[in-house]
Amino acid sequence: MNAGTAQSKILIVDDIPANLGILFDFLTDSGFKVLVAQDGESATQKAEYASPDLILLDVLMLGIDGFETCRRLKINEATKDIPVIFMTALTETVDKVKGLNLGAVDYITKPLQHEEVLARIKTHLSLRNLTKTLQEQNVRLEQEIQQRQRSEQKIREQAALLDIATDAILVRDLDNQILFWNKGAERLYGWKAEEAIGKNAEELLNQASEQERRGNAENYHLPHPSVTGSPGQSLHACGSWQGELHQVTKQGKDITIASRWTLVRDEDGKPKSILTVNTDITEKKQLEAQFLRFQRMESIGTLASGIAHDLNNALAPIMMSVQLLKQKLQDRQSQQILTTLENNTKRSADLVKQVLSFARGIEGKHTTLQVERLIWEIEQIAKQTFFRTIEIRTNIPKQDLWTICGDATQLHQVLINLCVNARDAMPEGGILEISVSNEWIDRNYARMNMDAKVGPYVVITVSDTGTGIPNEIIDRIFEPFFTTKELGKGTGLGLSTVMAIIKSHGGFVNVDSEVGRTQFKVYLPTAQKIIKDSIPVDRHELLTGHGELILVVDDEESIRQMTKTSLETYGYNVLTAPDGIEAVAIYAQHKSKISLVLVDMMMPIMDGVTTIRTLQKMNPQVKVIAISGFASNFQMADMNTSVKNFLPKPYTSDELLKNLQAVLSSK
Repeated sequence: MNAGTAQSKILIVDDIPANLGILFDFLTDSGFKVLVAQDGESATQKAEYASPDLILLDVLMLGIDGFETCRRLKINEATKDIPVIFMTALTETVDKVKGLNLGAVDYITKPLQHEEVLARIKTHLSLRNLTKTLQEQNVRLEQEIQQRQRSEQKIREQAALLDIATDAILVRDLDNQILFWNKGAERLYGWKAEEAIGKNAEELLNQASEQERRGNAENYHLPHPSVTGSPGQSLHACGSWQGELHQVTKQGKDITIASRWTLVRDEDGKPKSILTVNTDITEKKQLEAQFLRFQRMESIGTLASGIAHDLNNALAPIMMSVQLLKQKLQDRQSQQILTTLENNTKRSADLVKQVLSFARGIEGKHTTLQVERLIWEIEQIAKQTFFRTIEIRTNIPKQDLWTICGDATQLHQVLINLCVNARDAMPEGGILEISVSNEWIDRNYARMNMDAKVGPYVVITVSDTGTGIPNEIIDRIFEPFFTTKELGKGTGLGLSTVMAIIKSHGGFVNVDSEVGRTQFKVYLPTAQKIIKDSIPVDRHELLTGHGELILVVDDEESIRQMTKTSLETYGYNVLTAPDGIEAVAIYAQHKSKISLVLVDMMMPIMDGVTTIRTLQKMNPQVKVIAISGFASNFQMADMNTSVKNFLPKPYTSDELLKNLQAVLSSK
């Protein structure tokens, strides 16, 4: 348990002393500070003066019940932001929507499962900390705005100082022509001051990328601010405006900015120009969207669980009645009708099970498993049931695979779901391949993938040569009920069930796709203790460098520094650059000494493609390894022979070193 969680205070409210005692002991042993209350009145008082980080609140209590207690907490300024989780018994009829509308964040069903209670507490404490962080960022942002407004009259005299600001600062005349463009604007948008000054601001900052202009030029217009009223109206009315805008950089990258406009007046009080301060909040908005998706998934799960419970109760008597009628009605027509009814009832029951899989989480009996046997079974099923136009291949290494701890039935379901999706993506036939390997996830990889932990994994890869997954939906494929299949041909629960099962096993899933190739990689932690030094890779002979100078180009400082440390550990010398422009300058200075360049494909100011082409003009023989979390091999088709390899993020130190050695040894 981390230090932040260990200092968290939990208030338990229950009118049954035995329940309080059990929860008190468990949470105290788990490292929390625990307060207790036996009724709603004392709970609201303790919450106000003790300020707990989270409240576990029983619904049915003597005196004021849990709903009324929650209502009082939420109208009190001192306690309104404390997360409330209701506790309710399975036999109780509870209006869950009412509880959520009152401000509760979750329900836990009695009898309580300690692991579930702990997991939910940790989740909501993390969400509360995230919310606090976002609020603090907003406060800081407002403070920055106020500070800049106080100094707006001195902006001309302090133009040199403005160039060190991290925000983009620009001044426009009343016809939208750019008069001033600071270094922050150059970094944010990629346009140099000499390129921007004199241009129309709306046309420059809201244009499409070159590719988009060719295909969709008619669709682009000035984006609307996220606040009520247009910027022009607000400027004329009160002299300022602020809101969010969606804009495009010189490289065609979409960004979200927090924009503040101030009307600058001359000595006679007449408007003469507009001062604009823009802050890149793209990452902040993505974090907020991730937070909202998490909340939506929890709400869907809570509602779906209740619906699934009622459906199971409704389906059970139907199934029993059908089976009784099949014994009594023996004529052919009745048997056909009853068989149809029975099959559809079973199908409905299976659907309910899948709903419960992601609503309540996946539970099962975990045992030590050999992955080879599991893959062999899936191969036999696929060969017997899939069309002959689909070739089934398996690739199991000769060396011993590590064992995993899991539920064989659940993992069987994971592989079946992935194989069926692969089959559906190849209506005209193709190749479906299942492979498995041992893989050590190091700190370098874990820093790039928040779901990964340092240690040994068994990796099962399911790949196909089908239609691929479009980039615009690949981030949504694991959402419940999301499907691209025709009505009646898919529930949208297959991949969400896959994700739920793999997470319950402590693993994670990566997907990579383009037209003609889709690859799902399932990472499962091993059941045995693996000593890293015992992994059969003779790194010192195969991977150690001999002082070669490598230029690492990546806009992410953490990745840049981790890559530098890894390479220097294995005998390489390293130079680093945060963007393409600095990389070109460094390469021009050390051209004769640099043996290879690692280039991130997605960077501001100058992207990877432009950087590589510039390096090729300086040295047609330059050796390049392209790196990206988004790009694919096909994007480098026109990069000539300089790009020797493509390394997708996240990558381990071993993968980095092996690619480096392969390229350096090539002609």
